[in-house]
Amino acid sequence: MSSRVTAALLAALVTAGLVGCSTDAAPTARPAVPAEPPKVATPSPRVPAGSAPERAFAVGVRELKLNRDGDRPLPVTVWYPAAGKAGGEPERSADAAKGKFPVVMFSHGLGGRPADYDTLLTRWAAAGFVVAAPTFPRTSRGGDGNVLDVLNQPADVSYALTQVLALDGRSGDPLRGRLATDRVAAAGHSAGGVTTIGLFTTGRDERLDAGVVFAGTALGVGTAFAGAAAPQLFVHGQADEVVDYAAGRAAYDKVPWPKAMLSLPKGDHGRALLGDGPALRVVSDTTVEFLRWSLYGDEAAKRRIPTDAARDDIATLDNRL
Repeated sequence: MSSRVTAALLAALVTAGLVGCSTDAAPTARPAVPAEPPKVATPSPRVPAGSAPERAFAVGVRELKLNRDGDRPLPVTVWYPAAGKAGGEPERSADAAKGKFPVVMFSHGLGGRPADYDTLLTRWAAAGFVVAAPTFPRTSRGGDGNVLDVLNQPADVSYALTQVLALDGRSGDPLRGRLATDRVAAAGHSAGGVTTIGLFTTGRDERLDAGVVFAGTALGVGTAFAGAAAPQLFVHGQADEVVDYAAGRAAYDKVPWPKAMLSLPKGDHGRALLGDGPALRVVSDTTVEFLRWSLYGDEAAKRRIPTDAARDDIATLDNRL
């Protein structure tokens, strides 16, 4: 994602907030919401205690062809734990591994596609998660670039989640009986981070148990976090040239639930998410342990989060989990 188009997103969302009464009929956007978080929140996560898989899995990948309301095509890439030897590249349409695996919905950034994040999402799948990533109709690479359509994307993710969870009961589907449908998280980068925050605020999806926000901001979706407690992990580079670190921190500060913020002092807008390297290893290991805790209820994983975050002095962790 270029900084130019991402900056356009921020400018457009700011404009939307300032001229919300415009009669321009471009995308449908939800109205602004108060910045104050709800006064009452469930005090602890609702996922019961358990243990995450200790072994790594091979990874399979497949595509779902979805369309919301007949005019919003939403192809979804799904990475999942697969049978066979761990390691190597994801195998197209591989047999699923035995077990019940939590689901993570991932939202790409403006001008991006799910495949851009293959390294990170493959690691999540290898750790025991089914990762489903829609390609959004207007903000993906090749779309018309209508940045305000980001405000419609939380509903896209909720729709795609419904379709993904339905695979668990679909006769003949490779993922039949393989999804822990009661353990679900949302994650996203940049514009996908806006989308993810929206799933816990204006477009609260009560099926979500946790969130991971990479280089995100609450512009356009607000910080009125609602519903049952859903732990949040924010990841943000302090040298982010597109979404100012302070904007991400401001959204994080409004989260009323268990939360942590992984800050990378030398981190930019997120290029480390798009390829392998020391920063990605710290980010991927920390996010894996967070998901193991928040979706499997694995307390040992929670205790490992600070150690993973501190590796090689690449990042610092504000830990309020």
